[in-house]
Amino acid sequence: MFSKNSRYFGLGTVTATEEGRSVTAVKLRRLPEIMGKPFMVTGGDQLDVLSAQRFKDPTRFWHVADANTELEANELVVKTSRILRMPER
Repeated sequence: MFSKNSRYFGLGTVTATEEGRSVTAVKLRRLPEIMGKPFMVTGGDQLDVLSAQRFKDPTRFWHVADANTELEANELVVKTSRILRMPER
């Protein structure tokens, strides 16, 4: 269902049926505590570019979002001078 580099790859699903309509959803994903080095956001920073530099893979931006417990990843770089945790892996 999800590609291997997705944050949802390998998670279980649940299905609910109401009024004859079934909906399948991904189970809640618990975030482990992730250590990381401090990184200050500057104007023009983009998570995909930071991920390409850090992990050699721009699609792994969600690792940064997870380390900072942010659901909407792009919100991390909206405010300049914000200090993020950049994961080691």
